[in-house]
Amino acid sequence: MAAENALLTILIEKINNDTLVLPTLPAVALKVRRAADNPDINLSAMADVISQDPSLSARMVKISNSVYLGRSVKVTSIQQAVTRIGLRQIKNIATALAMEQLFVSKNETVKAYMSRVWADTIEIVASSMAVLQIHTKQTKSRALNLDSMMLAALVHNIGVLPILTEAERHEDVFANPTFLDVALEKLAGKIGTSIMTEWGFEPVFVDVTQNWKDLSVTTDTVSYLDLVRVGSALCGKFDNHKEEIFEAAVEKGLIDDLSALLSDEFNEIRNNAKQIFL
Repeated sequence: MAAENALLTILIEKINNDTLVLPTLPAVALKVRRAADNPDINLSAMADVISQDPSLSARMVKISNSVYLGRSVKVTSIQQAVTRIGLRQIKNIATALAMEQLFVSKNETVKAYMSRVWADTIEIVASSMAVLQIHTKQTKSRALNLDSMMLAALVHNIGVLPILTEAERHEDVFANPTFLDVALEKLAGKIGTSIMTEWGFEPVFVDVTQNWKDLSVTTDTVSYLDLVRVGSALCGKFDNHKEEIFEAAVEKGLIDDLSALLSDEFNEIRNNAKQIFL
């Protein structure tokens, strides 16, 4: 226990002193985000940026042909894919597809945690996206969009990465489940907020990483924060507050009733969303 408390102390001190080493966005995601923020960018130039990374190019073509975009005519090139997806969505989708590159480790214990966190995250992403699609169908509201929903759900628990990285650096003492479970629970939210700020993400993403576990934080209208919570609850998180989250979703008008989340349609939408990352 002394060793676990020691690393907790180290992490907290580094957070308070702004000396904790935070993960950086994969280079290709950074390039795409910078290009997307250029008001003079066009589809051809964006395709050139993405084509510098063969893996991302292939995944972009895959997503452009997926049920997610609802198109039947297949595209075969990154230029066609970018045209189909559109500049507005490219920024978030490219970032989302590149995120998996961050979840790697050489330490077996830490690697197992990385794999579990990534798998859990994908389940939450798929569920959150499916809830949003049901919400959009029921309310006809377009206030929230799928690409932002995807990215918000992907980064909601991003704060685990520096903790796992720090444990890997001190693997003889700290790379054990007893410590990691406590550290991830206590510190991930605060660290995630720092990461989103450091990456220059919009406030909506900072809000999700900072507050998704704190049910006392609410929004006046349906938000990505609500959707991440519902998606998380559907994936086995919030076991002691699951009913509270579902009831709040109905009361807020996120969904008409809980039966929508148990339907074959919902399961099909969720499975289609998962295919984006397989």
